[in-house]
Amino acid sequence: MTLERRISIVTLGVEDLGRSTTFYERLGWVRSPASQEAITFIKLKGTVLALFSREALAADAGVPAGAGGFSGVTLAQNVESPAEVDRVVDFAVSCGASLVKSPRKVFWGGYSGYFADPDGHLWEVAHNPFFPLDEEGHLVLPD
Repeated sequence: MTLERRISIVTLGVEDLGRSTTFYERLGWVRSPASQEAITFIKLKGTVLALFSREALAADAGVPAGAGGFSGVTLAQNVESPAEVDRVVDFAVSCGASLVKSPRKVFWGGYSGYFADPDGHLWEVAHNPFFPLDEEGHLVLPD
């Protein structure tokens, strides 16, 4: 047996579900009717973003709920060009994100920047000339 190479849901533990849901809706992302009072689901291309109480998520996973410091997780969205990186980062900031790292050329040959959502979850927006996007906007990696 092997584990299938896909991610179905990325769940972010958030401090204030309403605030976080509003932030992602400002980005133009739509709350799914499958959402409930305690969890928000947002359908993305090929995956789902879930927003859930940080404390409840920690309890569900059986780990301490202590917040603070870098969680060791970043989320990324690849786009078609450096100019699009700039546009996406600027747009996220206009929706309430915090700018963490201004977009710039990076050591691996691409162009990227970082913003944080209201709970400090880091998003990288990148143009990687070595990983094209398919017609649906999904990242294409070599086999």
